[in-house]
This record gives sequence, C-alpha cells and structure tokens, in this order.
Amino acid sequence: MRIVLCYPVLDHHIKQIQAAAPDAEIVAAEQSEIDELLPTADIFIGHAKVPVDWDRVLKAGRLRWIQSSAAGLDHCLVPGVIDSDIPVSSASGLFAPQVAEQTFALLFGLLRKLPQFFRAEAARDFTRLPTDDLRGKTVGIVGMGGNGRMIAKMLAPWDIRLIATDYYPVDKPAELDELWESDRLDQLLSESEIVILTLPLNNNTLGLFDDDRFAKMPDRSYLINVARGSVVKEAALVRALQSGKLAGAGLDVTEVEPLAATSPLWDNPNVIITPHVGAQSFSRVDDSTHLACVNLRRFLAGEKPYNLVDKRLGFPHPSVVYQGMGETTRSDRDDQ
Repeated sequence: MRIVLCYPVLDHHIKQIQAAAPDAEIVAAEQSEIDELLPTADIFIGHAKVPVDWDRVLKAGRLRWIQSSAAGLDHCLVPGVIDSDIPVSSASGLFAPQVAEQTFALLFGLLRKLPQFFRAEAARDFTRLPTDDLRGKTVGIVGMGGNGRMIAKMLAPWDIRLIATDYYPVDKPAELDELWESDRLDQLLSESEIVILTLPLNNNTLGLFDDDRFAKMPDRSYLINVARGSVVKEAALVRALQSGKLAGAGLDVTEVEPLAATSPLWDNPNVIITPHVGAQSFSRVDDSTHLACVNLRRFLAGEKPYNLVDKRLGFPHPSVVYQGMGETTRSDRDDQ
C-alpha cells in the first residue's frame, strides 16, 4: 500500500504516519510532483494546490481514500471523484479556534475603526473618530460547522443576540438564541447587524451573496467572510460598501485570490483584508498529522474516518465531525 502525502511534513510527521500504517510505503510529494504521483497512490493525504489530472488518477483505479489537509475540498471534489466510490474526508473544524480568532480580529478591527486609526497613525494624526460596539447587536452566523460553532462559543459572552442558519440545523448549541434551516437565510440577514460567513463552497453557495442579498441586510451593517471568497460576488460587495449599505467588511478570503491590485476593496477605509490566513496555526502541520493518523487507523480497521464528507454537498454531516485534540480517546492520541 502506498500513501502519498502532499502537505509540508517534516521527518517526525512522516514517522507518525508510518507508525499508524507500519506496512505502508510513505511518499512525501512536493506540489510540483503531486500530479505525477497521485495515480500511484492507494491513499492521498494532503492538499493539491496545482492542477491535477483526476481523470488519469481515476483511470489508474488505485486510489482508495482521500484525506484532505484542508476544510475546503474544491481541490479534489471534481465530478469524477464525486461520482466515484472513493471516500473523501476533510479537515473540517480542525482549525476552528484559529478561524474564530481571525474572525474576532476582523470584527473588532472594523468596530473600533482600526483601518482609519492606522491611516491616522501613519500620518501622525491624533484625532478621535467615532467607533461602534459589539454589545447589544444581533449577530448572524451563516453555516454552523466546526468553525461556526466555535465562533458562536467565543461570541456568546458578549451580551448579544446570536442567530444562525445551517443546512443541518441540528444539535443547537446553547450559545445560540436561534438555529434555523438554510432556507431562512434572508430572515437572518434582515435581522443581523453583523453577518459572519462560515459556510462551505459548493454549487448552492457559489455567488450566494449578491446585490439582492446585501439589500436584505440592515443599513450600516457589517460582513465578515472567513469562509470561501467565491460565496461573495466582489462587485456586489463593492457596491454595498460604496453606497454605505454596509458599514464595513472584514475579508480573510476574496472571490479571486490573490485579490487584484486594481480592486476598489484595497482603498476602502472600511475594509480589512487578510490573505486567507484564518486557519494558520503554529501547530497546523502537527494537528493535520494527528488527524491523519487518527483517521488512517480508523480506515485501515474498516471504520469510517472522521469528517467523512457528503461529496455532493462538499462537507461532512455534523455527527461525524472531528471534535478536536482535547476530546479524542487515548487510543486516538497514540501517535503523539
């Protein structure tokens, strides 16, 4: 059995994976090699950031399982893989604390007008400007996967009304005042002064936030996107900001990445842009390897891996989402 890795592993990560699958051949591939090596893989662990000829991979007939090192799966959920019997599992929720921290950075930066103050600081201008508050507002979270749930948990103490929508509105967290089905999105938008996007990218969410959706939000509301850039149409977002419909936007992702140097978003003082770093973590590769080892042992034992996705939807059901390093069993931690 050959396991092909494609994420920035070090020697000790490879040893951990080897310990989880002692009889396997482990191949650590660079991005430049992954297209060539994937047809030889029985198991793929990682994230291909370069074009892959998935038809050639499927024709080889060897691949048995994909464990993505990312939550987003558009790098591998091509039509051929979706239609195949190859199971795919994701890193959904693995970096929820980091995404939540990024959300807070963007949100408070907007509310406390940090972009304007940074510009004033650069000009040595010590002038007070009006700021905004989080307390007392209604915050709507769109998508209650691992990231959405962590954000709700961290927001709960702030004396706000907290509502959310999700494709699977089950197991409502105690922190939420309301959890609705995704078809009530427009109601959430109309009631939320702050909207936080944590939904996956799929055919249903591509370009979901357009002129009509922004029109449903209250005047002078805020948008935070820590999901996928393509769920928001950039031109519509620019119009909502320029018209004053939105008071601000915090964007860790953009419709096209990298964001074009000519985009009006760069110069808008009510926008904070970070370059898709929400899931970055000092321990990212360690945690990715831990999950890979947990799931590898489960897969080899004939058990379903955590985060097994519905390939048509592009995300896992909440009941199979990995609950994190602190909530695994002792046997799951044996790779540490």
